[in-house]
Amino acid sequence: MKGTILLACCLSFLIALGSMACGAEPYVVVTDAPWAPFEMVDNEGEFFGFDIDLIRAVAVTAGFSVDVKNVAFDAIVEMIRTGGADIGASGLTITEDRANAVDFSVPYYQSNQAVVIAADTGLNLVTALGDGSVVGAQNATSGLWWLEDNVIAQGIDIDLRGYETYPAAILDLVNGRLDAVIQDEPASQASIAAYPDKLSIAGLIYTQETFGFITAKGDPSQLLPKIETALAALGLTVETVAGDSSLTIEPGSFVDSLLAIYFGPDLDAIADAWQESKDLLLDGDLPGYTQSMQDQLGL
Repeated sequence: MKGTILLACCLSFLIALGSMACGAEPYVVVTDAPWAPFEMVDNEGEFFGFDIDLIRAVAVTAGFSVDVKNVAFDAIVEMIRTGGADIGASGLTITEDRANAVDFSVPYYQSNQAVVIAADTGLNLVTALGDGSVVGAQNATSGLWWLEDNVIAQGIDIDLRGYETYPAAILDLVNGRLDAVIQDEPASQASIAAYPDKLSIAGLIYTQETFGFITAKGDPSQLLPKIETALAALGLTVETVAGDSSLTIEPGSFVDSLLAIYFGPDLDAIADAWQESKDLLLDGDLPGYTQSMQDQLGL
């Protein structure tokens, strides 16, 4: 009899724990949208893109839920640092200064910087960043910091203008108010796709920077082990030697599929495919989601 009562109590406790887990509040993810193809917004105000799809897939795999909110890029680190949000997912380059304020996951993407110019100017990588040039970059980004550390600090007299968003900088470039914009290469390719007759890339700066998700210092909710275990399950292997990270993607994995979905196809086509496929991702059907996106995009 006592054993039966004890078993019943244990079952009740486990059911209660399960109910608590199911009813747990979602973790708040902050991002800066739009910044295609990493962060975008559909016509219904729903967030999508490589970063957003990946963190949602991580949540599904790790067994928690997320609520994505849009904030200014230069506010993300401080919001995470002070507990205003739980996870930052916005193409955040892993830097020493940021790592002093927040904790990073293992890298999930590697990128270089591109110098975007108006297509008819004839500028090259050197002249686009030469004396007298007017160059734009988003505030608190690695592109802006690279210009400060490697161009302005070397005595080159450029007029560096910081923007709250990269689309605003690109629009000023299109309208002739800037000579160049420095931005991560994939986002620069997306900008050129939006203005194919007006913009081109003068050259690449091989920074080999890596992106990571961020949590508050000390990872108070113990999210990083869950995120990193989930990234591995989704097909990402990260090896770090002497401070340099090497990323390996398992062919056919979720991460591999997501890269093909977001880097290459037309942005309008991606947005249309997302409309047709998003319920699968939001309902946690990761294989169904990637298959639907690939079918819609003809991949």
